[in-house]
Amino acid sequence: MGRDRWLMLGIVGVALSCLSCLTPLAVLALGAIGLGAWIGRVDAVVLVLLVGSVALVVYRYWTARRTTP
Repeated sequence: MGRDRWLMLGIVGVALSCLSCLTPLAVLALGAIGLGAWIGRVDAVVLVLLVGSVALVVYRYWTARRTTP
């Protein structure tokens, strides 16, 4: 399969999205410094990032496997 930049980008995106488990800590940290209003849409952004990254990984893996004999 070789090195596929899009596949690696998708894997990195999935790994970063998995950091969404730290969202409660972000709420506490931003609330402590007075920026708690920014946290309202974080979960929506992280969910979209996770779904998009997983879709990219699956697509690139599927196309690489299909073109390899």
